[in-house]
Amino acid sequence: MLSVHTQDIMDIAIQSYHLSLPTDEQAIADLLFHGINHHLPQAENKLWHGHPVWFLDGNPVVGYSLRKCGLNLMFWSGQSFSEPNLKPEGKFKAAEICYTAAAQVDRSDLERWLEKAQAIQWDYKNLIKRKGVLERLK
Repeated sequence: MLSVHTQDIMDIAIQSYHLSLPTDEQAIADLLFHGINHHLPQAENKLWHGHPVWFLDGNPVVGYSLRKCGLNLMFWSGQSFSEPNLKPEGKFKAAEICYTAAAQVDRSDLERWLEKAQAIQWDYKNLIKRKGVLERLK
């Protein structure tokens, strides 16, 4: 009998998102989906603003989306990770990397970044309530 872990099951909205991607980006998205779920099994994932995003205690920590550059992997607190391959994104603490092929995804980098995503978090969940002031949680 095949054993299926609940974190490996993709909900229908994320499945639809993956199927809407070009073939190369589908392969990247599948790799990222399973890698993120494996390393953040306690995180809730859902389609948020049209893209797969993972949340810890309601706080967004990682997600990916299709961009002109390819499939973009973003960490909401990534600028605090001190990782040279993650480039700053936006005016807060997010950082990102863009992939055009699944072979570009370094699994050890992904694992390390996901560990940091758990350990280093800025409070995006309450950003509006704090009128744009971002506070560190961890």
